[in-house]
Amino acid sequence: MLNIAFVGAGSVEFTRQLLRDIFSYPELGGVRLALHDIDPERLEVAEGLAKLTAKEHGAAPVITASLDRRRALDGADVVVNMVAVGGHAATLKDFEVAAEFGVRQTIGDTLGIGGIFRALRTFPLLEGLAADIQAVCPDAWLLNYTNPMAMNLQYLATVAPKVKAAGLCHSVYWTVRDLSELVGVPYEEVDYHSAGVNHQAWVLKWEHRGRDLYPALDAAIEADPELRRRVRVDMYRRFGRYPTETSEHSSEYVPWYLKDEAEIERLRIPVGDYVKISEGNLAEYARVRDCLARGEYPAPREDEDATEYAPQVIHSLATGERRTIQVTTANTGLITNLPMGAGVEVPATLDRMGVHPHHVGALPPQLAALNRGFLNVVELTVAAAVEGDPAHVRHAAMCDPATAAALPVERIAELCDALTAAHGDALPAALRRN
Repeated sequence: MLNIAFVGAGSVEFTRQLLRDIFSYPELGGVRLALHDIDPERLEVAEGLAKLTAKEHGAAPVITASLDRRRALDGADVVVNMVAVGGHAATLKDFEVAAEFGVRQTIGDTLGIGGIFRALRTFPLLEGLAADIQAVCPDAWLLNYTNPMAMNLQYLATVAPKVKAAGLCHSVYWTVRDLSELVGVPYEEVDYHSAGVNHQAWVLKWEHRGRDLYPALDAAIEADPELRRRVRVDMYRRFGRYPTETSEHSSEYVPWYLKDEAEIERLRIPVGDYVKISEGNLAEYARVRDCLARGEYPAPREDEDATEYAPQVIHSLATGERRTIQVTTANTGLITNLPMGAGVEVPATLDRMGVHPHHVGALPPQLAALNRGFLNVVELTVAAAVEGDPAHVRHAAMCDPATAAALPVERIAELCDALTAAHGDALPAALRRN
């Protein structure tokens, strides 16, 4: 039976969703599950949640919890990383400091100035995690949920190429599911093909029994003016393929929207949205903790249906069942007009042997051009950490589309200095100087 380790298990939202999906498979009812977090209270909550979730599903796993990461990883077949370094407090710094400089953000976890600094404080965690995996479970699959996904996977491929890592995100699944509902076609009957980079991939093909569904989407958009008041619908109409991440995310990766009050109004962009989401996560953690204190199973909310990929990977490793999901991985020629080594998102087949990314070929040139702009920021952020060069932090921010659209170059440098001071010891040592 598989040994699974959760790193950052105190991230109760992810932990709850993953446990629910894992224990829904009868074949995984007896897994060995090791939980790790650096926060004792959150780790205790995660352990109680795991035990009650197992009981709710009639599963009988072996559950352990440890504040010692290497002990939790020892002998693991699968390591699931969901650590948010610095938590809510660090997120507030990313938003508040940027706002003082007049830089608007919506989510701030993937690109932009928030994505850059989230990556820089996550890289030391990833370096240590990779070292532990190589020491005590070198054959394990590392399944990463922590954002910024492309930056984190490109960094891992650079500093720990022997670690078998895959980045997981359900944005493509939910995009296609919602689009199919919009045009009145059952998702289960749809075939689709998507590729690009995480949070800026593209639905390249989308068909129902061989029929292209894009004309039906065009008709739906034409019939509903409110649909046209969304960033990714606007991008689809201009670039010809639908983006796979929400409008909130998509607005941050290009230079045209967040700098302009009229565009924010026209496209209903919720500036600062992730601060509210993060506060909601804290409230949900408190609710789960209080339920567990009363010995109650914290039932999922009515709107909660994660359909996460990690349980599917684990089930395929255990049973050999073949399925296809989306993963972020280093580009080994999978997308031929994006840089080699870049963190790209492509389809992948799962089976007992692991995760097998698909060759995609060339993206349409206009889509590859947007992705290359995205990946320029990724490459420079990774280079800053790998080379220990603070200048590359500024280079990444100067090349970031939304940041460059909002600020003159000297103010970008000052913003980087301010965030470096704000995050302090959370950053790699070589990058703490200006």
